[in-house]
Amino acid sequence: MNYLIVLIVFIVMEGATWLIHKYIMHGFLWMLHKDHHDHSNEGPLEKNDYFFVIFALPTIALLCVGSLNNFNYLFYIGLGIMLYGMAYFFVHDIFIHQRIKFLTHSKNPYFLALRRAHKQHHKHIGKEDGECFGFLFVPMKYFIMFFKTRQE
Repeated sequence: MNYLIVLIVFIVMEGATWLIHKYIMHGFLWMLHKDHHDHSNEGPLEKNDYFFVIFALPTIALLCVGSLNNFNYLFYIGLGIMLYGMAYFFVHDIFIHQRIKFLTHSKNPYFLALRRAHKQHHKHIGKEDGECFGFLFVPMKYFIMFFKTRQE
């Protein structure tokens, strides 16, 4: 049952990420997310990296409170969020944005479609008119884009 909680929370986080990205990061907290789109930051860190802390704090709280209460459901909710956050870091920051040069020459269609979807998202410099706010779910049109450019 506990592993099911972790899996469900991990899956639900994709929808939460879409909503947070579209309505918060591209909304009232745009001032923190803006440098991620216009690359106005200087140095290896961006203001956008504050979101790591913002999302980590409630996750840590859930893990702590849940562990103090015989590892109840709060711990497993926190664990699901933490695992999603780890996946986000590895895929978004390392694979897509290459903050650490790793997996630079992947041929995997899913990862390349994911990269294409994210590039489409970043072609919009402003906070309006964005697309593809999710993270792990890749709409079919980006697979089609990937395969079209591959055949040309």
